[in-house]
Amino acid sequence: METTFEIRHDDLRGHEVEGLLREHLDDMHEITPPESVHALDLEALRAPEITFWSVWEGDALLGCGALKELDARRGEIKSMRTARPHRGRGVASRLVEHILAEADRRGYERLYLETGSMVEFEPARALYRRHGFEPCGPFEGYVLDPNSVFMTRSLG
Repeated sequence: METTFEIRHDDLRGHEVEGLLREHLDDMHEITPPESVHALDLEALRAPEITFWSVWEGDALLGCGALKELDARRGEIKSMRTARPHRGRGVASRLVEHILAEADRRGYERLYLETGSMVEFEPARALYRRHGFEPCGPFEGYVLDPNSVFMTRSLG
């Protein structure tokens, strides 16, 4: 039997989502030097150019992710996180597919993302490679940083 995940547009007001994002930020600050942490906090994720989704299985929060509009043709994946007990179940892959479909629906020509260069981020980099993302240079205000890996994928 295949597991079905429910992906919900989220208003970032639930305690479960707040806790998952706190865990995400705590981990980013533990692994990454402060000047290289690009994860957004709750208020930053409420910006009008950001659409945020949470992934659920019944009452269990499995993960989250967001799509930031850079301009009418480009977007950036932000705040991808799978809750620790649910890693390895395909949550992030399902969410990336959802974000790719939404970006395509919006008519974006290209998606970007930034993730860490450290060993702890290898599963994330592998996920993005599986979904067609390739390395690129810094974009949209980012600067070259040995702690960051920048990736992109064309759409359409």
